[in-house]
Amino acid sequence: MERAGRPAGRSADSEAAVITRVRAGDTDAYALLVRAHTGVALRTAVAFGAGADAEDVVQAAFFKAYRALDGFRDGEPFRPWLLRIVMNETRNTVRSAGRARAAAGREAFCRGVDPVISDAVDPAEAALARKRRALLIAALGELSEEQRQVVTCRYLLEMGEAETARALGWPRGTVKSRLNRALRKLEGRLDGHLAPERQDPVGGTGKGGPSRRRRGVVR
Repeated sequence: MERAGRPAGRSADSEAAVITRVRAGDTDAYALLVRAHTGVALRTAVAFGAGADAEDVVQAAFFKAYRALDGFRDGEPFRPWLLRIVMNETRNTVRSAGRARAAAGREAFCRGVDPVISDAVDPAEAALARKRRALLIAALGELSEEQRQVVTCRYLLEMGEAETARALGWPRGTVKSRLNRALRKLEGRLDGHLAPERQDPVGGTGKGGPSRRRRGVVR
């Protein structure tokens, strides 16, 4: 079974309880969701090209998410739902700037935001993970918009397949097929550093999403 973006059980129940409190009128409780997800929201905005506007994009996205919380489906994970709003807000912000700005945003993402890799990971393996990531970012410009989106979610934001599908609003089969086509397109450029659904950016299996990254959760 694929790993979710946060541990199952008590923490997920706690987040659901926070959402219930917000819907009941406890506006202060929303700050718990903001604190838990600001980091990944900023990473998403930057990865999708927001650049220096990332903080404004995330602030607007959290406001829109708050206004839309009554439409959030109980039992669904909050993070991909939020990140879909962040992605949409980012696209709206950078649309006029076009592809050049998105590329600059990806370069800033490569320079300024490193993935969280456990201290237990072998240093050589961690270095290889960073090399894979740099190669991938450099190659993103060769892909279609849809392929860039799925590769960014799966390999740069380290989201699982199901979470990617929710965030992008695509069926899981579409995520898998577009990811495989993108990686096949980049096969020569990546020189075997990534393989469709077999290898993730930190050396895991790829089938269940990232295995060593730990997400922020509401406690």
